[in-house]
Amino acid sequence: MNDRGTAAMHALPDGEAELTLVVRLPWEDVARLGQEAGRLAAQMQRPVTLDEAVGHRLRSARAAAAHAKPAGEQPPPAVPAG
Repeated sequence: MNDRGTAAMHALPDGEAELTLVVRLPWEDVARLGQEAGRLAAQMQRPVTLDEAVGHRLRSARAAAAHAKPAGEQPPPAVPAG
């Protein structure tokens, strides 16, 4: 891993943690996050930062995957009859 500094982590009063990190993204991904921020801003009727858009995207992806079973609980792949 290529450390550029010490990652800062802070415990928040609501039980979550805040981690500061640097992520290199292609401009297309930044543009998509801007669109996401725009959708959230329209929905919430207030300005939304890219940080909030990323957090929302991560939380909604985690919630959508919450119903998924761990790999050990997946049914075995079908074996073709031959």
